[in-house]
Amino acid sequence: MGHRFLMKEIALQAGLGLATVDRVLNGREHVREHTRQRVQHAIKELEKQQFQLATSGRKLVIDVVVEAPPRFSDEIREAVESELPGLHPAVFRPRFLMRDTMTTSEVLDALSAIGRRGSHGVFLKARDVPEISQAIAELQQRGIPVITTFTDIPLSRRIAYAGLDNRMAGATAAYLIGQWLVRPEGDVLVTMSDERFRGEEEREMSFRAELHRRYPKLKLVDASGGHGLDTQTEERVREAVGRRKKIVAVYSMGGGNVAIFRALQSIGQVPACFIGHDLDRDNVHLLRDGKLSAVLHHDLRQDMRTACHHIMHFHKMLPASAVGASSSVVVVTPANIPPYVEQRFGTLDP
Repeated sequence: MGHRFLMKEIALQAGLGLATVDRVLNGREHVREHTRQRVQHAIKELEKQQFQLATSGRKLVIDVVVEAPPRFSDEIREAVESELPGLHPAVFRPRFLMRDTMTTSEVLDALSAIGRRGSHGVFLKARDVPEISQAIAELQQRGIPVITTFTDIPLSRRIAYAGLDNRMAGATAAYLIGQWLVRPEGDVLVTMSDERFRGEEEREMSFRAELHRRYPKLKLVDASGGHGLDTQTEERVREAVGRRKKIVAVYSMGGGNVAIFRALQSIGQVPACFIGHDLDRDNVHLLRDGKLSAVLHHDLRQDMRTACHHIMHFHKMLPASAVGASSSVVVVTPANIPPYVEQRFGTLDP
C-alpha cells in the first residue's frame, strides 16, 4: 500500500495502534477487512490534510461523528475541511465517522472508542437520548469536550452547540408559507427525518405554533420518520397523504426532498409552496427547477468555524470573546442562490 506518511501519523488518523497499522501496510495475515479499510481511509484523509500537516502550530485531533444522509454529511465534511487553513494558531486534524443511520449502540461504541484512544474534541450530530447524554458526560470526564452540531442535546454536558437557530427557522417557514399561499387554508405536509433529532423537533414545534397563531386554517399532515433517505421518505409521504388530502404546501425539515416531490407528483399533488433546508446538491437542483420555493440556509462553514473556536477556547488557545456566534437563517430562492454554491455545483443535469 503506497503512502508518504509516517506510520504514527496514519495510526493517529485511523485511531489504531502502530502494530495494527504495520500489519496492514505490510500485507500481513490475520487483519480484518474493516481494519484495512480504516487504514486506507486514514491515508486518503491525510492526503487531503497535507497542507495542515506542514503547518506549524499546536495540533488538535478532532472527531466528527455524524448521522446524516450523504448529501448533508458531504456538506459538513466540505465545510470542516474548508475552514482548517484559517484556524491558526491551531492545526486541526479531523477524523470523520459519517453514516446514513446509526443506532444508539453504534453511536455509543463510536464515542467509547474515541474516549479510549483520545481526542481533543468531538463534533457530534446524534439523537437526543439519555444514553448518548451519558456518553458525552463520560467524554467530558476524560477531558474530551463535545460540541453538538446542527441538532442539540441541551441537557447533556456538551460545552456548546454550533448550528442553526432551529426555532427561528421553524417560525420563518410558517411565515413564508402563509405569505406564499393566496388563501392560507388546507393541508400542509411536514416531514422530519427522526423526531429524536432535537433540532428538527424544535423546528417542528416552532413551525406548528407559528402556523396556528397566524394561519389557523392550515392543518398539518405529518410524514416524518424517513431518516432523510429517499425510499423511506417517499413511502412515508404516500402513506400520510393518501388520495383524499389536498396538500397546499410542504415544509421539509429533514431532507429527502427529491423523494417528497416524486411521491406527491405520483398522486397528482402539486403544492403551491415547498420550503426545504440546506443548500445541498439536490436542493440546489430543485430550486433551479422551480420545484422548491425557498431553502432555509445557514452557513455550515461559519458553524464549523464556531465549533473549532469552542475547542480552541477549551484548550486555552483562544479567549471566550473571540468565539463567534453560529449562523443565522437565510432565505434562499432561485433568484439569490449564493455565487459560491453556483460555483461549487456548476450546471446540474436533470
